[in-house]
Amino acid sequence: MSPPRLRPPAASLRGFLDAHFASPEDLAAAPALAELLRRECAELEASLRRLEAQLASAAASWIARSGEARSGLRGVRSRGGGVDAGDEGEETGRTVGLPALVREIQRIDTIRLYAALEALVGNLEDVAFSIVRQSSKLNLSSILRKSNETEWKQGKLLHAVSAVRDIERELAKISTSRPQWINLIMAVDSRVDKTLAILRPQALTDYRALLAALGWPPSLSSPDAEKEKYFQIPNPLVLMNEENKGKYSQSFLALCALQRVQANREVRQFQTAAATPGSADSKYLDKTACFDNGLWAIDELVHPIASRMEYHFAKWSEQPEFMFTLAYKITKDFMNGVDDILQPLIDQARLVGLSAKESWVTGMVKMLVGYLERQIFPALVTSYQDQLTAGNPEVHSSWMHLNDQMITFDKRMQLLADSGIQKLTSISEGMSRSLSVFSIYNEHSDWLQIWAGVELSSAQDKLKSEMEDETSWSFSEIQHGQIGHQEDSINFLLSTREDYKAPPVSEFVVKTALSMIESGRALPNKGLQIQYNRSSSVQFLSDFFLVLRDRCEALQLSNVPLEDQSLSKASCAINAARYCENVLREWDEDASFLDMGAQGSLFTDEISFLVKLGTNYLEQIMSSILLEFEDLSWEYVQNIGSSSEQTVLDDQILDEESIGVSPGFVASLDGLTDRITKLNLHLNSKDFLDLWRSIAEGLDYFIYSSIRWGEVSFSDPGVIQLRVDTKALIHVFRPFCSRPEAFLPFLNESLRLLTMRNADAQYMLEMLTNDTQSDSCMRQQGLHHLNTSQAAKILRSRKFGA
Repeated sequence: MSPPRLRPPAASLRGFLDAHFASPEDLAAAPALAELLRRECAELEASLRRLEAQLASAAASWIARSGEARSGLRGVRSRGGGVDAGDEGEETGRTVGLPALVREIQRIDTIRLYAALEALVGNLEDVAFSIVRQSSKLNLSSILRKSNETEWKQGKLLHAVSAVRDIERELAKISTSRPQWINLIMAVDSRVDKTLAILRPQALTDYRALLAALGWPPSLSSPDAEKEKYFQIPNPLVLMNEENKGKYSQSFLALCALQRVQANREVRQFQTAAATPGSADSKYLDKTACFDNGLWAIDELVHPIASRMEYHFAKWSEQPEFMFTLAYKITKDFMNGVDDILQPLIDQARLVGLSAKESWVTGMVKMLVGYLERQIFPALVTSYQDQLTAGNPEVHSSWMHLNDQMITFDKRMQLLADSGIQKLTSISEGMSRSLSVFSIYNEHSDWLQIWAGVELSSAQDKLKSEMEDETSWSFSEIQHGQIGHQEDSINFLLSTREDYKAPPVSEFVVKTALSMIESGRALPNKGLQIQYNRSSSVQFLSDFFLVLRDRCEALQLSNVPLEDQSLSKASCAINAARYCENVLREWDEDASFLDMGAQGSLFTDEISFLVKLGTNYLEQIMSSILLEFEDLSWEYVQNIGSSSEQTVLDDQILDEESIGVSPGFVASLDGLTDRITKLNLHLNSKDFLDLWRSIAEGLDYFIYSSIRWGEVSFSDPGVIQLRVDTKALIHVFRPFCSRPEAFLPFLNESLRLLTMRNADAQYMLEMLTNDTQSDSCMRQQGLHHLNTSQAAKILRSRKFGA
């Protein structure tokens, strides 16, 4: 009888033996392996006994609770059996029993929910424990050969991810239906967080081991690199065979699934913490926003490359452009491979809206930001602080050079991230915020202040040299043609510096400020942009506006006689203020400046300052001109209507064409004409329009109020002389308006009353004494500025002939 045939060992056993006894030399490790197996078996038996005890305890608890519920139901049934007889005692028993039954059912449902959550969390913890225990037996150097263990771990990881999803589903229901159970939710979250804190490092460790087995990272240099014009770094992800590609895909998808459930948990926790779901930040309502800082799987591709790149970075601390160039080159070399291999996996993981290119670029930018934060910026800050005492200008240039390189690098990397992707402008801009190397300033506002201070200092030095040239303060454009009233509507549509007749220094200031603002646009959020601009461009503009004010104050327009040079300098300063004000208002209307200020404007205070500056010094110019006119015409206006001014005309024919302007009025008219002409030459058209009209109205009221109405008597020659002098005054403003007399209403209405016939004047006086008809009479005569008392005085100052 033949001996029984032995069965061949199972495939898993053969794989285990092959893994640990690959050569005869491995037999020496057999006792240690046997001891390890005995220890693990003992642990498994202890765990089994512990689980049996837990099961027995849970079963006993369930039996006890079931018995209590059964007895409660029997009591309710026995008490409710005779209700149809109408017995009041039995009815009372039933009404008392039903609420108790409801409470008991609710308690059982609560217990069931607690038990379900406990089972889910326990399942997750068991999976995590098994993964960690299995990892201690896995030899990472031979991970590609041990496919069974790797597949087992990937399956366990996906099982854990599924458990987390189930837990999240239950917690979401509880958050909605039982928001008062906040302590339960916090307790479950705490246990899940602890478990995920174990799972994630383990998953990343296995993923790194797989990358190392695949030959990642590749070498960044090659013996043939110097011979080639452009050395292309080989990409191990592209060179994988089908078997390794399958293993890598499983690991990548498992890690993405783990990150996705973590992102879902963050969204749910944020919504729970908010007062209502509607008040939650829109960023966290979008699950893809949780991936703005990159995918874990792609970040792990970057980390091993970073250590090799930093070796080269250390040699270029004084030449940052080389660091940015190397980072850009490596990012670009791997871009196509990353997109071809990883984008299908991201789509398979259902991470909608995520791009492999953007995640790869984000990872490389984060790597570079980390190096700058550790090595480059601290050294620059130290040099800057030493420079404050030593006065080394090279530190400023180093700061500006580094940030200029960062701006250029940011733009190039964004082009890489967006290559081949069609986006809306707003979405593209929003995504670019997560790719910015300027995110280094998020946690270092003091560094941002230093950069803004360096930019401000450089701009102020350039402005100082620009202001030293006096030609920068004068407007030298050749004026063309006579400015007539037909051109007014065109001249008031001002936009350019030439339109405002502003000096060249104002355009220099605007361009310099805009350059600083454009640099600040590279910052990743509005808060940093506001902080940077307030410390650089806004401060720069404010300093220049103070210079404008000081130049105007130095002229002392209200204290000294007005001179041509003072008038020209004041006009240029006002023009510069108006031009800068217009530019700032245009910037405020630009969509890129919206929400930059607390009241919706970044330049609110500066605009208010410019408006006040222009208004104040226009008023001073007007006051100086009116005072000068008053000094020159004081004797004349005091004698208007007096007998000495009218006897000259007694023997002459009353003809306006043969009568000249009063001799005492000529000098004041000549001075006024000169001032108005100079203002038209130097001042921008909008302010000039307002100014000459205000001057005309001021002169009108001055002459009218200086006449001693009621004390003087205007004869026919006196009325004609006043009319001739008024026409001469109107003629000064004739080049700028077709009806300048509209801006001398008091003199015009006074002349209208003085030129009335005797009978009409007497009738009107009678009407003015009638309170009920005086207002109607004034309106009929077209008198809208004089009141009835003033009109009566004027009429009584008229002396008619025999």
